[in-house]
Amino acid sequence: MPYTAGPYAGPSGAPGTGPYGQPRRTTNGLAIGSLVSGIVCCLPPLGLALGLVALPQIRKRDQAGKGLAVAGIVLSAVSCLLLVIGLVTGGIGSAWSDFKEGVDEAARSKSPLSLRTGQCFLDEGKLEEYTTDVTIVDCDRPHDGEVSGGFKVTGFDKWPGEDAIDAIAEKRCETVNAAYALDTWAVPVDVWLYYYLPSAQSWRLGDRMVTCAFATEKKSFSGSVHSDASTLTDDQTYFLKAVNPIETVSYREPDEDPDEDFAANKVWAGEFLSTIDTARGQLELRSWPAESATAVAALRKELEAASKEWGKLSTAADAEAYWASYDTAWDTVPGDLGADARTALGLTGAPPEREGTAA
Repeated sequence: MPYTAGPYAGPSGAPGTGPYGQPRRTTNGLAIGSLVSGIVCCLPPLGLALGLVALPQIRKRDQAGKGLAVAGIVLSAVSCLLLVIGLVTGGIGSAWSDFKEGVDEAARSKSPLSLRTGQCFLDEGKLEEYTTDVTIVDCDRPHDGEVSGGFKVTGFDKWPGEDAIDAIAEKRCETVNAAYALDTWAVPVDVWLYYYLPSAQSWRLGDRMVTCAFATEKKSFSGSVHSDASTLTDDQTYFLKAVNPIETVSYREPDEDPDEDFAANKVWAGEFLSTIDTARGQLELRSWPAESATAVAALRKELEAASKEWGKLSTAADAEAYWASYDTAWDTVPGDLGADARTALGLTGAPPEREGTAA
C-alpha cells in the first residue's frame, strides 16, 4: 500500500526560538564536521582536528555539540589507528584492490540496449523474455551470450507490436549471425540465435534497435565464436561462404510432411538443389592451395552426385513420388560437408558433439 508522509508539526513559537520563546541554542558546526569525518573514515586526521578545535569554542560560546565533538574525536582516533595498522600490514592495499574490483564490476553491468558487437555477457535474467541487466565479461570466461551485431527497425510510425518485430528480428539476425560466425562448426552445439527487442515502453522513448547474439539457455560457454574475413584467410572465407548455405537451407525443411503440404516441400527441395549447385560452381571457380585441392575436388564431386538426386526430388509429380526419392536424395548429401577440406584449410574439422554422443 502506498505510503505518504504528512507534515510534521513541531513546537509552537516564532522562527529562531525554542519552546516558550527562549533563544534557540545553536550546535557547533565544527563538532558536526568532526563527527561526520569520524564516521565516514575518509580523513580521520581532519575529524580529530575539528573535534579538538570545537571543544573550546563550545565552552566559550555556550553552544551545543560537545557530545558530537567527543564522538568525532574518538572515531577519528580509532580510524587513524586502523589506517596506520592497514599501511603496516598491507590491508589498505587489499581493500583498495577490492574497491577497484567492485567499481569495475559495476561498470560492466549494463542494459541490453548498451551491448556492442563482439561483447560477451552474462544475462542476469537467464535469457528470459524481459531482461534489464546484463554483465559484460571477457569472452574467455564462461558467458551466456556473444553479441554478433544489430540493426534499427524502420518502416513503422507507431509501436507495431512484439510479434511484428520478432518476425523481423528472427530473419535479420539469422543473416547477422551467419556473417559473424562463418566457421559454424566452431559454435558450441547448444548455442543458438538470440536477440533483444525493444519493448513498447522503450519504443516510446525512441528505442528502435534489435541486438543480435549467439546465446545459450543451458550451461554457459567460453571462447568467442567470431570468425569472418577479419579473422580467416581468403581461402577459408571463400570456402565457408560457398558451403554454409547448404547447412542453412537444410534447416528450413517444412514441418509438414509432403502428404500434408506437398507444394511447400517441393519448393524447399528446389531451393536446396539450387544451393547445392551454387556451392559446387563456386568451389570449381577457385584455384585452391595444393594441400586442400584434392579434398575440395572430392567434395565438389559429392555435390555433383547430390545435385542429380535432388533434381529428381524437386521435380516429383506428387507426394508418393517425393517420398520415393527422399531418402536417396538425403543420402547423397555429404554428411560432413567437406570435413577433409575444412581440415586441410585449417578450419574446424568436425561439427560440435551433441550431448550424449560419442566423442
